[in-house]
Amino acid sequence: MVSSVNACATGARNRRGDEQVGRCRVPPLAAAALALAALCVVAPRPAGAETLPVALVRAYQTNPVLNAERARQRGTDENVSIALSGYRPQIAAGLSPSLIALRNLIPGGDSESATLRGYTAQLTINQVLFNGFRTGNQVRQAESQVQSGREALRGVEQSVLLDAVTAYMNVVASQSLVEAQRVNLTFLRETLATTRKRLEAGDVTPTDVAQAEARLSRGTADLNAAEVALAIAQATYEQVIGSAPGRLASAEPIDRLLPRGRDEAITLARRDNPAVRGASFDIDVAQYAIKINEGALYPTLGVQGTLLSTKNTDTTLGTTATNSASLVGSLNIPIYDGGQAAAQVRQSKEVLTQTRIVLDRVRTQTNTATVAAWVTHEGAKIALAASESEVRAAGIALAGVQREAQAGQRTTLEVLNSQQDLTQARSRLILAQRDRVVASYTLLSTIGRLDHKSLALATSSYEPQVHYEQVRDVWHGLRTPDGK
Repeated sequence: MVSSVNACATGARNRRGDEQVGRCRVPPLAAAALALAALCVVAPRPAGAETLPVALVRAYQTNPVLNAERARQRGTDENVSIALSGYRPQIAAGLSPSLIALRNLIPGGDSESATLRGYTAQLTINQVLFNGFRTGNQVRQAESQVQSGREALRGVEQSVLLDAVTAYMNVVASQSLVEAQRVNLTFLRETLATTRKRLEAGDVTPTDVAQAEARLSRGTADLNAAEVALAIAQATYEQVIGSAPGRLASAEPIDRLLPRGRDEAITLARRDNPAVRGASFDIDVAQYAIKINEGALYPTLGVQGTLLSTKNTDTTLGTTATNSASLVGSLNIPIYDGGQAAAQVRQSKEVLTQTRIVLDRVRTQTNTATVAAWVTHEGAKIALAASESEVRAAGIALAGVQREAQAGQRTTLEVLNSQQDLTQARSRLILAQRDRVVASYTLLSTIGRLDHKSLALATSSYEPQVHYEQVRDVWHGLRTPDGK
């Protein structure tokens, strides 16, 4: 668990004089160090603080990368409707009005003028009856593209949620690091003040004062670096989550959703990882592309119906209007197209081979990523336990060194070094706590289960199936289902 910043600060600032450690009297600075070491390991959640699930909900709803991927998927859904249009008739209407001015010259110099008005109206209906099974294969290919796109959308959702977890934990860790450096700086200021008083009393030399001053300067620089890192983490948080971070609560690892062993993790990843599933659907897309291109070698059969109406005002003609209707069937048999269709078939077969190789590569990469995520997660557990022990030991060591320094058995430099050890141990603990949480979510992502449903986030679910069903069988209309 990532410790609370406020708890750490309180542990450093509540100084009530000498405290008891066992049977020894401990100076105020040593007591503060022990309090810091103990309280920063386990701390309560600040009241009213924002939690990680709340931040994940906000990212799920507002992240622009995820929303853009949803829009892309809605566009992919339309490929099915486009393919289905091949089954439907094509209707076209035409109107050709005419206005003709005539002037006839008559022998003798006379002339006659006339204005002829007319129009031609035509309604044509074309229906393909057979096109080498291309329409059916285009529909099935489009449906496979939709399935592949949904897996890509799921992968983006996982990536966004993992980025949100990382951004959240980076802010929490950075805030704790800033507080740790502030506590360290307070300690160094008090140490410098104490050393100067001891110099006046003749207990130490000017060298001790110079060493304390140098450590104070280093502590100031370390605090500045921590504050810069915090500002960067907060900006990244706002970019991913969609709002500036406020008071953030500690977060727990997601161990309850993780597999129990490495082999189980690999099995789940090969089955549920969106990259693997998407690559599998891409093979279906490539197979249907071969069949579509082969359809160009088949004959095509169609029928055309036409309604034609012509009207004119030419009095020299026997009729002034003509109405006609026709129904014409057509059969086209390809004989030779210069080799274009055959080349397209060969090309699509090579694309299928490439897609299968890509699937094998994705599976291998997924296995590697799963193993890496598993061992990183297990390593993070060990690192966290070791860091907690190091912080406790470093706190006790600092208290002991201070007591010995007051007895003249230790130098000021040794006190400063011991304080530095505690600060560095505290920093490692903070980072280990962050890594522990991030590693658990990373492992969950590699097995394909870092999604809003598995995490049980309190948010309405975006279901791509809804839009697909809304547009699949739409015959006309320019507005999208959301009214745009």
